[in-house]
Amino acid sequence: MLAKFDPVIMEHVNRIQNKEIHVHYLGHRIQDEIINMMANEIKQKIIRNLQPAKYFMIIMDCTPDIGHSEQLGILLRIVHMDEENEYSTPTIQEYFLDFITVDSTTGLNLSDVLMKQLKLYIINIENCRGQAYDNGSNMTGRYQGVQTRILNINSRAFFTPCEAHNLNIILCDTTKNSTTAITFFGVVRRVYTLFSASTCRWSIIKKHCTVFTIKQWSETRWESRMNSVKVMRFQLSSILNALEEVSETANDLMARSEALSLSNEIEVNIVSKSTQDHNMDINTSVKMVQSLIQFLQQYREDGFNLAKIAATKLAEDADIAVAFKNP
Repeated sequence: MLAKFDPVIMEHVNRIQNKEIHVHYLGHRIQDEIINMMANEIKQKIIRNLQPAKYFMIIMDCTPDIGHSEQLGILLRIVHMDEENEYSTPTIQEYFLDFITVDSTTGLNLSDVLMKQLKLYIINIENCRGQAYDNGSNMTGRYQGVQTRILNINSRAFFTPCEAHNLNIILCDTTKNSTTAITFFGVVRRVYTLFSASTCRWSIIKKHCTVFTIKQWSETRWESRMNSVKVMRFQLSSILNALEEVSETANDLMARSEALSLSNEIEVNIVSKSTQDHNMDINTSVKMVQSLIQFLQQYREDGFNLAKIAATKLAEDADIAVAFKNP
């Protein structure tokens, strides 16, 4: 690809193809080495940007990768000043430093990994003025959490819990107290599992659902549930048609039975995004919570009737008999 734009690389590739040379330096090991050199240079540049700012805030989170290995992401947040322009406005900058594979996600191990990486990058933990993690006990624990261990080293590294994660936890825990909600989201997950387990069935759902693709939802991410529900909300008839096709044509008898069962069962996020916006502050957050409370109060008065009207319209579009049970 580079040979199309670079005459030096073009000549090099031509010599390889004409067998004029045998050592071409394009093997995977050389490429990996080049990538690592580029990554190291970027890290060094980030560190050079951090040094003038001196004070920083730590942001960390763990997530499994596609190989099911736990990856710890480390970011640093600073107040950036343009040294070339003394009248420039200070800005908040976040810099990603590393993904580190960890075998244990305990507070002790994660704090040890963090300290090791900061020492490697010659970043003094004494200059840390903040910590920002999710609300897992390994991160926020009062005695053994990462934030406590860092505070024991530097008492000025104040901890701020993730507001968006708080909201996700509240909403996810709320649904667990409702049998109806548990059943509904169970159906949503079963629909995704049925179609994603087979390339043939996935092609069927893609054929019927042309606007949105069915999605899996996460146990701790409320917004993922919103996205998975949106697919069913606006493509209910299409999903029912896809389930009907699977129940009639699938070679797997278990899949046919599951599709028929799901079809019968079906027939009978803004706040989260906003809390992660870089312009978010405490006053804005309070106003949003107040607005949410007002919305819920208003929903108590007329929300049920509006939901009933929307449900009736959905049922009629899907050619389903409308029958609401008395509470």
